[in-house]
Amino acid sequence: MNKKMNRRSFLRSTAAAGAGLVLAPNVIAQATGNSKADSLNIALLGAGAQGQVLLDSCLRIPGLRFRAVCDIWTAYNQKRVTRLLKKYRHEVNAYVDYAEMLDKEKDLDAVIIATPDFWHAEHTVACLEAGLHVYCEKEMSNTLEGARRMLQAARKTGKLLQVGHQRRSNPRYIHCLDKLIKQAKLLGRITTINAQWNRSARPDNGWPKNAAIDQATLNKYGFESMHQFRNWRWYKGLGGGPIVDLGSHQIDVFNWFLGAGPKSVIASGGTDYYEKSTHQWYDTVMAIYEYDYEYDQGKKQTVRAFYQTITTNSSNGYYENFMGDEGTLHISESAGRGAVYREPSAPDWEKWVKAGFLNAPTEQKSDSTDAVLDVRETIAPPAYELPIKMARKYHQPHLENFFDAVRGRAKLNCPPEVAYESAVSVLKVNQAVEAARKLDFKPEEFKV
Repeated sequence: MNKKMNRRSFLRSTAAAGAGLVLAPNVIAQATGNSKADSLNIALLGAGAQGQVLLDSCLRIPGLRFRAVCDIWTAYNQKRVTRLLKKYRHEVNAYVDYAEMLDKEKDLDAVIIATPDFWHAEHTVACLEAGLHVYCEKEMSNTLEGARRMLQAARKTGKLLQVGHQRRSNPRYIHCLDKLIKQAKLLGRITTINAQWNRSARPDNGWPKNAAIDQATLNKYGFESMHQFRNWRWYKGLGGGPIVDLGSHQIDVFNWFLGAGPKSVIASGGTDYYEKSTHQWYDTVMAIYEYDYEYDQGKKQTVRAFYQTITTNSSNGYYENFMGDEGTLHISESAGRGAVYREPSAPDWEKWVKAGFLNAPTEQKSDSTDAVLDVRETIAPPAYELPIKMARKYHQPHLENFFDAVRGRAKLNCPPEVAYESAVSVLKVNQAVEAARKLDFKPEEFKV
């Protein structure tokens, strides 16, 4: 959506975004009273683009009843979501102020928070102190001080806090870590990681001019302008730029798969393409982490993990590549990607195929027709496809884990202690860019 968007085109785009909600099968089940799971009363705090995504997944999960929606953009976000929920018999009340919602809604069990990052700490702490369980989108907070407050509030209140690093509940990622890396040790000793999230250049988010939020409301909730409200991720003090918005997902996977936080990071980045006045955070970042990786009991080595995010070209999209001396794991949340590649010197993997850990390899074509070259340089290693399919709704397993934990049937896959460690790892990248040198992590930085 660009700045010239009119009301009609905006409505078309938001209608398309909501189409998945209308078609969600569980919506119909809940509307007709067919859900047999323990019912939970839920509020949605933040009904923008990410809130819509989470709502889409929630409407496929049995036993959830939305009771309230809170969003400061009444003309679109709030109105559209409340209308949709009421259409499917979720009798919701609409609010602008979260404090009013918490004061009036006395039968809530949990809140889903999908507001801008700089609001996460205040919203989460208030909801926890009101006696509610909280699912909060990542990044945990745009500051470590805010993240600490969230963790401390969860400890103090005893309420559950799940942070939205959804890969930690993705069955394919869990399979790769538990079965392929830990049990079968197919990669051998992990030595290097490459990962990226590349996106095409795009115009700033626009809005219908006749539906802008009034200036007093914008100021009350921390925004200087409607442009800042619609593009808050690019502004310092509100978001953290693409390295936080996108990179936090994958850097969290680094920590998870290696079982450790990084010991150092060096990074280069800048606002090289967009206008610096409206894109205060870096549109291009390249970072290198160093980890102490325990590959065997008591035996450690340094693993270097390269990560890049660029917002001017979408080449190769987003993925994580874990490389060891016996194999490579290529995985992505993108549904069509995911395989393991065996090094020529590695032991045979046939027994792992028979055990169901991998699918049989597919033939790889030669990379070159030059007969002079060594065949090992021209033929790609066989690709062993993963037997676990990617969840169609990426966030649904993570939300299911949260609601199962609320019902006492599961443990959280991303509690605040884990999310805090990832926040420490991610937020220091922007500091490293500014410092233009390698920054070290101290072990105590990862604990509260």
